[in-house]
Amino acid sequence: QVQLVESGGGSVQAGGSLRLSCLASGPRLNYLGWFRQAPGKEREGVAAIDIEDADIRYADSVKGRFTISQDATKNTILLQMSNLKAEDTAMYYCAATRYYPYGGLLAPNAWSNWGQGTQVTVSS
Repeated sequence: QVQLVESGGGSVQAGGSLRLSCLASGPRLNYLGWFRQAPGKEREGVAAIDIEDADIRYADSVKGRFTISQDATKNTILLQMSNLKAEDTAMYYCAATRYYPYGGLLAPNAWSNWGQGTQVTVSS
């Protein structure tokens, strides 16, 4: 059984940086991602990795500011977030799945394993 545990969230001023970590345990899965959900909004894809094809996707809203990476030796998925904006405020979730997500890497509905989330709050 896959377990995902996020850490690294917190409060920061606009323009600041945070790094989120997700410790994964259990069977190795080919697709890893970060998603977020702000109050009153639907969950959205932020960044995701297709490990098998070495493909990485980012939401347009975070391109150039966020970087997703995997530390395979530590079974950790990282999300480095820079130049944070107030609109980045949300609960951030780590996700993993075995099969290519229907609808694309950033489509949240097809991901099968989720962490409990970590809150990111950016003040302007």
